[in-house]
Formats: sequence, C-alpha cells, structure tokens
Amino acid sequence: MSGSSSPGDEPGDVGKREAELRAARRANLAALRARGRDPFLETRFDVTAHASELLERYANLSAEEQPPQVTFSVAGRLLGLRKMGKGAVWADVWDRSGRLQIYVRADAVGEEAFAAFDALDLGDIIGVSGTVFRSKKGDLTLRVARFEVLAKSLAPTPDKWHGLGDVEKRYRQRYVDLMIDERVRRIFLTRSAIVAEMRRFCDAHGFVECETPTMLHVAGGAAARPFRTHHNALGLDLDLRIATELNLKRLIVGGLERVYEIGRIWRNEGIDTTHNPEFTMLELYAAYWSLHEMMDFNETLFAHVVEKVHASSDVKYGERTLSFARPFRRMAYFEALAQWGGLDRATLLDPAGAARSLAEMGLPPSATHAQALDKIFERVVEPRLIDPTFVYDYPVALSPLAKRKAGDSDLVDRYELFAANFELSNAFTELNDPDDQRARFEAQIEERKRGNDEVPAPDWDFVTALEYGMPPTAGIGIGVDRVVMLLTGQQSIREVILFPLQRPL
Repeated sequence: MSGSSSPGDEPGDVGKREAELRAARRANLAALRARGRDPFLETRFDVTAHASELLERYANLSAEEQPPQVTFSVAGRLLGLRKMGKGAVWADVWDRSGRLQIYVRADAVGEEAFAAFDALDLGDIIGVSGTVFRSKKGDLTLRVARFEVLAKSLAPTPDKWHGLGDVEKRYRQRYVDLMIDERVRRIFLTRSAIVAEMRRFCDAHGFVECETPTMLHVAGGAAARPFRTHHNALGLDLDLRIATELNLKRLIVGGLERVYEIGRIWRNEGIDTTHNPEFTMLELYAAYWSLHEMMDFNETLFAHVVEKVHASSDVKYGERTLSFARPFRRMAYFEALAQWGGLDRATLLDPAGAARSLAEMGLPPSATHAQALDKIFERVVEPRLIDPTFVYDYPVALSPLAKRKAGDSDLVDRYELFAANFELSNAFTELNDPDDQRARFEAQIEERKRGNDEVPAPDWDFVTALEYGMPPTAGIGIGVDRVVMLLTGQQSIREVILFPLQRPL
C-alpha cells in the first residue's frame, strides 16, 4: 500500500519517489486485474448509507453495546490505512458526508479477498458492506464482510496531514485539495448551502428567477472593462457581461415586477484578495420599491442566511466577531468622510478638489472624478466598516444608473453594505427617466473619448426600453463570493471559488 512523498524530501528525491510510487500503484492495479478485480470494469455500487448518517444513527452506541445486525453499504475514497498484523486492517473511508472507520479481517472477507485488499493504495475508491460496532477507542466502525474496488488511484495521494503545501497547486489541482482536506470540502458545501438559501429566500418573497445572456453586443450596468469574444457564425465581436442589470430591468419594463438572477459575471480587471475576473453575483430588482424597502430586504436576507449557516447572528472573521443582529448601522456617505477624514462635501464634489484631496493623502492621481472618490473612500472609510454598515447618499458621479435624490441633485438614492472592511452589496433606486439616462450615456461617451475604457459603452436600446415606461424600481447586486468568504472565515476570494483563474504552467 503506497502513499505519497514526505514534505522533507529534496526536489530531485520527490521526482524519483513519485515515479516509484506510480510504478508501485500500477503494479497493484495489475495484481487486482490478475485476481479478476479490475476496478475500471465496475459500473455501479449500491450505496445504502453515508458516513454521517451512520455516525448520527449510532451516536449513543457504547463499546459494550451490540447494535442490531443490519448490513450497510458505504462507498468512498480510502484515506488512512493501519495494519494490525497479517490478518486485519483498520482504514478510513471518506464519502461526501465525512469519514467512517472500517475494519477488515481475513477471516471475515476470506483469504483471497483479503489479499486483494492488500493491493489497495491510499486514494483508491472502494465500496464496503458490513455491520457497525463501536471500537475500544470509541470510534464507530463498519466491520467489513464484503468489498469492491471501484476505481484505482494511479497518482500518489499527498500526505493527508500536510496536504498540498503549494497554494497555487491547491487551486490548479482543486480535485486533490478537496480529496484530502475536509476543511476545503466544508467551505464549498457551505457555499452551496448559502446560495441555495439565498435562492429560497428570494423565491419566498415573490421574486422570479430569470436567466439573461452572458454574451452581449454592449456590456453595460457597471464601470468595468469587459472581456471580448468573437462569434464566428455571425462575424460579431461580443462582450461577456459585466452585470445582469440592464437585461433584468428590461424584464421590469415588461411587467415581471420582481426578478433576480444568480449568475457568473466577467470583468477584465486585476486579481486581489476580494477580486477575481470571474465571479458570482446575485442581482435582484423590485418594482414599486424604494431604496428603503430594499435596505430592509437586504438586512433581513443577510440576517437570515447568517442564522442558517451559523445558528447565531455572530460571525467570527479573523480576530473579530461581527454581529449581524438587526438593525445594521447606517451612515451617509459624506458624513462618514467628514467624521473619519475631516473631508468637506463641497471639496469632494468638485473634481479638482477631489484630485487635491487624493494628492494630499499621497495617493496616485485618478483618470476620473469617480475613481478619485472611490480611492478616497477606500482609504478613509472602509477600514472603519467592520460590523455590517449601510453607507447611503452617494454622489451622482459614482452612480450613472441610479435615480437622483429628491431635493439634492448632487446625490443619488444608493447604498452599499459593508462588513469586515469590504463591500457585500450595492443598491439603487433605479433611474427610470429616459431623458436623464440618455444624458448620462452621452456623458459616458465623452469620458470614453478621453481614453477611459472602464466606462461602459452606452446601451441605447435600454433608453428605448425606458421610453416605454419603467415603474419606480429598487435594485441590488450582492457579491456571492464575498458573502461566502465572510461566512466561512476566508481571507481570499480564491479560497471560495472552486477553480480560480490561474496562469498556465
């Protein structure tokens, strides 16, 4: 039975050792085939229980008790082997739900079958059938009466306790990372549960899940540089979407009233701990809602999901414990900048004044007024936003698709929700005046002429849609990956994306 290389081996030794292990595994495959147990000829195994089900079912079973002699069949990956003399083996089988200890004796399975078991390696996938008992050490164990080899692992399995030490290799070979690290499996199972709970919550509140195109003539709805692709049959250059916003709002125009989409978004931008070029967004729009109803919905959704995942309103993130108990803190955009940076609203609303403030902070100049405001906010305010906080009343320069605030034309009805110093959601009372939207698109054209390719090209058909009439509408975008980061305690977005973008080897 062979494992993998030791973490202390030299690089040359590792290569030689791996070649030896691969050869040994192929020899074991040949031995299994010689015994008529070719694992790659197997097509199915009748699984009747999973590890977690048995552990829960017999949680109170003591070592002295004898449970009912019910036969269970479990299948999974062999990780952990402990020989007890020549006629017995203890091992661990890992399935999708967790670990189950198994006990294999030659006198129970037969000498020939036991010899075949001796040709197994760490990482092989097996099916076992038998009855359960509690070992003297207290572990629930399946006493194996029959087993099948269902797939052979021909590549050496990394040491279960050290895992894949190279972070980049963990992401490239996520299948190995998942195989040997229960913590990683738990992150992605939790991610699935979070997304499912978000979907259930939206459905329960009368929203309709919709699917909108990922390839567009014009990628709009956000300030981001799109990825470009080419459609050969039509001879068209197309953009991958940078948001689902404009198409979802077209559906509001069409009368669907409450719509949402959980989908992939692509933005041709940098990679850091909270940004990946390909990510998942929940976007949701509700006709006849204002920003206040959306803020209440947003707060209720997050409090609900946190309670479902943690059975508490508290979330441990790094060294801090964040409280998602309602109500969340609320702060106006310019009030926050004044409180923590001593910055004046009138100065910041002036492009030249914002540029001066940026320089005074020692930050490099920005191409646009909006980018300058973003950098200032990131430096001054975001480090203070630990517990969930709604920041509202943003300047219009930052929000080309949001409705202007009644009584203050310099601001828009917009908020962002922050926690743990990063943004989790972004919401507007949506602009539904086609003339105002046309004017803002024209301003974007001038911005693009000045060389800023992060300003999206106008989508003039969206103006046409607004001319048919869109009811008062509130919309929100929620970064699903960041929510998963927060609720699983991860400091990098790549830890919560199964296959993050990597440079080729």
